[in-house]
Amino acid sequence: MPLNNGSKTIDKNSAIPAYYQLAKIFEEMITQGELGPDMPLPPEHAIAARHEISRMTVRQAIAELVAMGLVYTQKGKGTYVARPALDNVAFELGDFFTEIRKRGLIPAINLLQATIVKAGPDVAAQLACTPGTRCLFYRFTLSAGGEHLAYETRYVVYVRQKPLLEAELKDPSLARLVSTYSDKMPVTCKRVLQAGTVTAEEAGILRVVAGTPAFLVEQTLYDLDKRPVGWGRSVYRGDRCKLTSYEGWNKEEFYAGMVGREQ
Repeated sequence: MPLNNGSKTIDKNSAIPAYYQLAKIFEEMITQGELGPDMPLPPEHAIAARHEISRMTVRQAIAELVAMGLVYTQKGKGTYVARPALDNVAFELGDFFTEIRKRGLIPAINLLQATIVKAGPDVAAQLACTPGTRCLFYRFTLSAGGEHLAYETRYVVYVRQKPLLEAELKDPSLARLVSTYSDKMPVTCKRVLQAGTVTAEEAGILRVVAGTPAFLVEQTLYDLDKRPVGWGRSVYRGDRCKLTSYEGWNKEEFYAGMVGREQ
């Protein structure tokens, strides 16, 4: 299909990552009806040439769109616009930040650790890799008003031998980490939500008493061959957080309009 996104361009001087700007350009084209369900996106090389960016940046943008549920990828064929999903449950970092801001608070990501580790038996089982495989281990807290509300950990099989750069670690999206530090394209995301309590270690990080109620969310990303390429665990304080999900196109605008009514 021809690549026609009019005046929509990427500002290379912006602090917003180029991949995220590109994802937002396609998000607007999809939600405004310029690209309909099951229509193909242009090839990576065409998008890269149109916006004068690398194909790696294009792949990172596509991974973001996949995580948002706006596109799907078929091996050997390409990337296509997904149909609006109205029966899925998804809890996203962006939704967390939106709700915090709507309540007059400033959300913050507090990086605790980013390092290369050898996968232990539990992580190896989650990533379907051999124990001892080198993985990027990343953990951080989400806070607002000086109060820690969530604790998150991420694991990605580390194969690019790329140095860990602080600028690239400011975006804790699991899809972004996989696209940057792995040689795989994440195309499917599974999330499992459970009710539970914080462990002694998590209690110390979140500054609460061990056993405090919590929402536990496990996230696994898969490549085109249905192999896990990234895994993460999120612990949201049950006494301070509620998890709400809106699905379908234009969900961000709908969510923004609903927050005020729910307060």
